[in-house]
Amino acid sequence: MNYQWYPGHMTKAKRMMQENISLIDLVIELVDARVPLASRNPDIDELGKNKARLILLNKSDLADPKENKLWMTYFKDMGFHVLEVNAKTGQGLRAIQPKVQEACKEKIERDRKRGIKNRPVRAIVVGIPNVGKSTFINSFAGKACAKTGNKPGVTKGKQWIRLNKELELLDTPGILWPKFESEEVGKRLAMIGSMNDEILQMTELATELLTYLLENYREPLLERYQIEESGQTPDAVTMLGAICENRKCYKKGQEPDYEKAAALLVDDFRSGRRGRITLETIQGGEEA
Repeated sequence: MNYQWYPGHMTKAKRMMQENISLIDLVIELVDARVPLASRNPDIDELGKNKARLILLNKSDLADPKENKLWMTYFKDMGFHVLEVNAKTGQGLRAIQPKVQEACKEKIERDRKRGIKNRPVRAIVVGIPNVGKSTFINSFAGKACAKTGNKPGVTKGKQWIRLNKELELLDTPGILWPKFESEEVGKRLAMIGSMNDEILQMTELATELLTYLLENYREPLLERYQIEESGQTPDAVTMLGAICENRKCYKKGQEPDYEKAAALLVDDFRSGRRGRITLETIQGGEEA
């Protein structure tokens, strides 16, 4: 399966961001804590050149806590300000305002020396589809000021949001990039729901996910679906069949419904019902 998705509105959204970047003091980039590198659009580094940067590891409650700490260190070592957050519950959001002030300390000091007082920091909120930007803005602002949805591509245009006298946010649509650097990146983005599911083959995606889980989270996987090992670790296809049985996914005549079981597995992973899982890990300081 070819994991690529770049609908036309994303080109327009990228152009809009480029046109507005001169107004911006700070780039707030949301990434999915389960795939911190795959969920970073490489165009953002070019867009945010010479701007203060803050990375939010969102959906951190769904990711392996041990890996969250390693990724925090990784991004700090790259020179970014970084926080671990859960936009849905509001966890970690209180730390953002002080972190914004810290990231924009030089800008605030320049304004003060020029006699400019009470000018808010202007931040652009960026990220790929379905990474939780609108949920973050609504939680941070304390009101539903940005559209949300569980499908990628809900936000279509820009909108400025005045949070307080110290901070204004520019919400932007989630954008991917025209060609992923590797199939692994596309695969991981498909797993977390940043592509349109209608273009995906769910059984193939589920098999890829199971292969990874069997290698890295085998015991929680077997426990979740009440599968007993018979002396030999099952492969992904065998596991999918076992999930059919466990979740009663059958067609007429008791034929296993692999498509339905695949959709259930992927949904379990995306929602965190499968436990806290990270698909990208750091080994020896490098992404693996």
